[in-house]
Amino acid sequence: METHPDILDMRQRHTLAERATTTPRAQMVETLALLTGLYLAASPWIVGFNGGGFARLAVTNLITGIGYALLMSGGFGRAYDRTHSMAWAACALGVWTVVAPWVVAGNVDTTRTVVNNIITGVIALLLALAATAGAMRSAKDGQGARGGGFGGADR
Repeated sequence: METHPDILDMRQRHTLAERATTTPRAQMVETLALLTGLYLAASPWIVGFNGGGFARLAVTNLITGIGYALLMSGGFGRAYDRTHSMAWAACALGVWTVVAPWVVAGNVDTTRTVVNNIITGVIALLLALAATAGAMRSAKDGQGARGGGFGGADR
């Protein structure tokens, strides 16, 4: 492996991924995001809109919540590029959660579905934006450290 032509680049990306996920702030965001995704998946049964005309919304929340939890918990890898792009995908899932009651359920006649999805979607979006900002800051710090600047010193 030491003779691989891209070994320095691979090590740098691994370092960026570690910095993006090992700070206390990043771990807090990751934990809260995992809990948010699990709540979103279970919310139709917790809030009580899993029956009647809301079966499609319940399935949508289940799938979106599981997907969000996997994306934000790092279930698919730790490379910086993937961490950064997964956080942006999680932003899209947060926005989808907010608009899903109107898109999937059509006539929303209960406030439980709307309030649940808006609050959960906004929290999911904010956590995903925080993860994106953390990954971007980690990349900036890593480039500054590699270039001889002060980027990695405040770790």
